[in-house]
Amino acid sequence: MSAQPPESAPIRRLTVPQIAARKGAEPIVALTASHVQFARILDAHCDVLLVGDSLGMVSHGFETTLPVSLELMIAHGAAVVRGTARALVVVDMPFGSYEESPQVAFRSAARIMAETGCQAVKLEGGARMAETIGFLTARGIPVMAHIGLTPQSSNTLGGFKTQGRDEDSWPLHHADAAAVAEAGAFSVVLEGMVEPLAAQVSAACPIPTIGIGASAACDGQILVMEDMLGLGDWAPKFVRKFADLRGEVDRAAGAYAAEVRARSFPAEDETYR
Repeated sequence: MSAQPPESAPIRRLTVPQIAARKGAEPIVALTASHVQFARILDAHCDVLLVGDSLGMVSHGFETTLPVSLELMIAHGAAVVRGTARALVVVDMPFGSYEESPQVAFRSAARIMAETGCQAVKLEGGARMAETIGFLTARGIPVMAHIGLTPQSSNTLGGFKTQGRDEDSWPLHHADAAAVAEAGAFSVVLEGMVEPLAAQVSAACPIPTIGIGASAACDGQILVMEDMLGLGDWAPKFVRKFADLRGEVDRAAGAYAAEVRARSFPAEDETYR
């Protein structure tokens, strides 16, 4: 009797400790995701999928991330979790859902975790949010931190401005990274930082740094998926477009419209008889 071929090993989702262990090791591959179809495709390639509040801008047409609600993040987060089996799924905590107090943050984060099935949450802010990060992690909620350019604070920052142009500000960024790591964050996003500062912060920080506009010195990289695929009208300097899906969608929609108007779609083999 011939031996039966071994069954393929089940796909296992990456865990928070596995991502935390990637400090100084294999780079962490991360992208944002907010739709189940894209999540299914990205799952095979990414270690982390972030359901970012950037979805308010790229999917819902808001000018900033500030109008995004907790309910909106939960709806998109649940869709991404349903579409994945391998990637660690992290959901952004939207503006107003965590800043008031650690207790408010816990209630918001607990709801996100319970209603989406995600593995971690992300919140913006360095030393000022350290107490909240410690409160959450002590109660079983893994936290990815976010320092540097923090979009939810764009009004305070005066817009989406690159951080670290003035070297006098560098100690503050170092202090932010140290504070979130000490508070228990398992990783930290560095956004919009000049390369020398990002390199210093990444080298000194004991947890993985994930860069977005913060150079290749980080322990991983993340981009907004829609920017990377060329779906938007504009993208920041740090974005490399790996595809031109906007052009492809435009071409496909034009071809569809032409065939509908010419009554060549649907054809015979696309019609029920």
